[in-house]
Amino acid sequence: MQGPTSHLYFSQRLRLHYVDWGNENAPALLLIHGGRDHCRNWDWVAERLRHRYHIIAPDLRGHGDSQWATGASYNEINYVYDIAQLVHQKRMAPVTIIAHSLGGSIALLYSGLFPETVAKVAAIEGLGPSPDMLERWRQTTIEQRVRSWIEMRRENAGRVARKYPTIEDAIARMKEENTHLNDAQARHLTIHGAVQNEDGTFSWKFDSLVRFGNGPAGLSAEDQHRIWSCITAPVLLVRGMESWASDPVADGRIAHFKNAKLANIERAGHWSHHDQLDAFMEHVDGFLAG
Repeated sequence: MQGPTSHLYFSQRLRLHYVDWGNENAPALLLIHGGRDHCRNWDWVAERLRHRYHIIAPDLRGHGDSQWATGASYNEINYVYDIAQLVHQKRMAPVTIIAHSLGGSIALLYSGLFPETVAKVAAIEGLGPSPDMLERWRQTTIEQRVRSWIEMRRENAGRVARKYPTIEDAIARMKEENTHLNDAQARHLTIHGAVQNEDGTFSWKFDSLVRFGNGPAGLSAEDQHRIWSCITAPVLLVRGMESWASDPVADGRIAHFKNAKLANIERAGHWSHHDQLDAFMEHVDGFLAG
């Protein structure tokens, strides 16, 4: 596999990293990874599309080789700002976007806020909590949610990165997280997602505080639905049928989009672009060609 080149850009005083797969005269394609992941998780997808597109894949703030955010500013709007800056600085519009999980949520928000800059967007399980989960959260008061978030942050303030004695131990943990991965995939993802510490052990590159996300100050579901409805580009929503993610057709969320369709991937979990690459690419290729 011939890999990409590494580059830096700046957003809100943060030094952020991205990789560029070349082919600069082709249409722009942005690949946005999910939470606790990194830009090189897209390598297999990029290999399939690099001859048709100019592919750029960023490491989100606090992830991969991008800088960690002072004050742990890891809410979605900050991520959206970073993506808006990348598209603006690299003059990528009109851009096609493929994104996963947290990245999918960011991509859909960006596409609704800046619809004139987006040609098409494919989001793998990027709709966030299901309506049932949101309803359970609404049963607690706002003061309970804020207090709980503060207490949880305080309890984790002194948390240190977990250390793995060898890279093989880190690879084993990667396979625990996604049992669909084969050995080669798990090794590739781990090598690019881990860093060796001074004592010879290995830890994940991401800032552990990214786990806390928006907290109680994030966009409401109603606000997100409103932004989704502003997307003018065609939307492909992708879901692994063995994932925890709710079906957006069955739960009604697909109705918030002007022009969206759903692709269900059999024998795939949350990472359908890893679990069933050929099936995933068949849907993506059809969507991009349409």
